[in-house]
Amino acid sequence: MKIAIFTDTFYPDINGVAQTLKRLTNYLAEQKITFKVFAPTSTVEEDQSCPIHRFKSLPFFLYPECRLAVPNLFEIKSTIQDFSPDLIHVATPFSIGLCGVYLAKKLNIPLVGSYHTNFDRYLQYYGMPYLSKITWKYMHWFHRPCEKLFVPSIDTYQQLKQQGFTNLEIFPRGVDCKLFHPHYDTAEVKSLYKSEGKFLLTYVGRLAPEKDLETLLAVAKSIPAELNEKIQWLIVGDGPLREKLEAQAPNNVIFTGYLNGENLAQAYSASDLFVFPSSTETFGNVVLEALASGIPVIGANSGGVKNIIKSGEIGILCPPGNVEEFTKAIIHLIDNIPLRKQMGIACRNYALTQSWNRIFEDLIWQYTKVIDEQNERKYA
Repeated sequence: MKIAIFTDTFYPDINGVAQTLKRLTNYLAEQKITFKVFAPTSTVEEDQSCPIHRFKSLPFFLYPECRLAVPNLFEIKSTIQDFSPDLIHVATPFSIGLCGVYLAKKLNIPLVGSYHTNFDRYLQYYGMPYLSKITWKYMHWFHRPCEKLFVPSIDTYQQLKQQGFTNLEIFPRGVDCKLFHPHYDTAEVKSLYKSEGKFLLTYVGRLAPEKDLETLLAVAKSIPAELNEKIQWLIVGDGPLREKLEAQAPNNVIFTGYLNGENLAQAYSASDLFVFPSSTETFGNVVLEALASGIPVIGANSGGVKNIIKSGEIGILCPPGNVEEFTKAIIHLIDNIPLRKQMGIACRNYALTQSWNRIFEDLIWQYTKVIDEQNERKYA
């Protein structure tokens, strides 16, 4: 099997799409499955460890981590013809993805797609809800040629089904439980972030409007003063809102910028609670990382997050944007140490069932099914 992946973001970009695709290509390499990746240039040091074709690019205004490339279609066509893939997988609906769709149709190559980002919901946070109908029309047009459209959660599956999409398959996310675990020595982390003897509450993700960080800051400010003195907040990530958030944040909030690898895993492990107000997630990779670290999650009862969190067992789901409910949930778990510890054990046990290998095995089976069906039609 030979796979061509077309994406407008790829490792070492820091976002869920790029990280998921890097996991996928690692798995393909381990399974001796030949692949090529077509992606824009990255803003950070490029990855030289996999067969990847890069193209000059500019950031997309709604989501700077996704970049708009200016690809040379003739060059890509020549490369694809030489490579002769059995299947093309388009992961994003921008310029590189469009090249993948075009070449799949032009060269009669089986095509699948994956849906990673709720751009329709993003529009509300950027003051452009009037573009919703146009966005859905474009998404329909872009994904119509796909034999399968892979979605990360039940919530996204239902949302797209209501919008009239067909050939949907759930392609969830896994977590590296060897990297993310509760057993790090956290004394150094707590010292670094000035949280010795305090409860450490953590958020990980982009600092952007669609993550509803205004709710997070409002929650941080609404906790009663006598308890607030015992709390340290850790905001891990970067993005367009960072400067504004730092100016508005209370004194007990620390902004770390991006963390990755063991530095990120240690921050999770040192935390007492993970607080995630975003209601726009198609899945919520960071939620699964927190659970693998044995950390209960207080999240918005919306999007992919609500499909991960069993409220009352491994965390608490709150109405999106409801500062009072988020605050009550935090106080409840801080005050109830036995419940928090019980939840932490359940979090880890749940994460251990979310194996990347099992998820990718199913994806390869779906790839094979699409290829076989095309061959049957070709030789019928």
